[in-house]
Amino acid sequence: MSLSPLLSRYQNVILDLDGTVWLGDSATPGAPEAIAAIRAAGKGLMFITNDGLKSPEEYVRKLWSLGCTASPSEVVSVGAALQYVLAGRPAGRGAYVIGSEAIFQHVADSGHRILNHSEDAHQADVVVVVAHEDFAYPELRTAIRAVANGAEIYSGGRDRNYPTPSGIAPGTGSVLAAVEYATQRTAYSVGKPNPQVFEVALDRLGPGDTLVIGDNLASDLAGAAAAGLDAAVVLTGSATRAAAEAAENPTPVAIAEDLASLVMS
Repeated sequence: MSLSPLLSRYQNVILDLDGTVWLGDSATPGAPEAIAAIRAAGKGLMFITNDGLKSPEEYVRKLWSLGCTASPSEVVSVGAALQYVLAGRPAGRGAYVIGSEAIFQHVADSGHRILNHSEDAHQADVVVVVAHEDFAYPELRTAIRAVANGAEIYSGGRDRNYPTPSGIAPGTGSVLAAVEYATQRTAYSVGKPNPQVFEVALDRLGPGDTLVIGDNLASDLAGAAAAGLDAAVVLTGSATRAAAEAAENPTPVAIAEDLASLVMS
């Protein structure tokens, strides 16, 4: 099948993952075929996600397992965006990390010293917050004490929740809210809807107009607008048709039931 008239207008496509390309461990309807069609048309393609549970390599393995071709350089996770931002700060500072193993690695690769499990954890210069499956109260306590002692807060986004096949699950924003509420401090967020994740993706893409495709009005649609990009919304994740049709400032350039019906004509 050929590309839809909408997709034909753009040289590059940035795809959200959760709720757009997959839902849990299953591809959304027609997603592998839609991605293949984008590639066959010679469009630049990047994948972005606020999920910090995995490394880019792990996301690539999941994409391949679902029938979608991808390479690590095409995946920009919130961890990669955090690494990009932290690498621009003074190196060698102590960091306390709430996050998965992938987030720990990104923070270490940015040039910061991980202080978790050390006596100096509450004296960290930087606190990084990204939700993960094994989150526990002691992590929150240490992070709050470090921030109270002057640490800067960096967050992998403000998503309240994210979709799973069995219902919504708490996102990074839910954990971050506790840190900010307890300390009356505001984090520097690099996840959607802030533009940094999109800017990292744009740095890797070639020139030309870029379309963002996502399922979340608060992160994908608003984040694309913050980065100066058009966005289309699919209804396989968090957005409902009624909410998408009512969205203003920004307004999606298109609304579709799924990725395949948006991409292919």
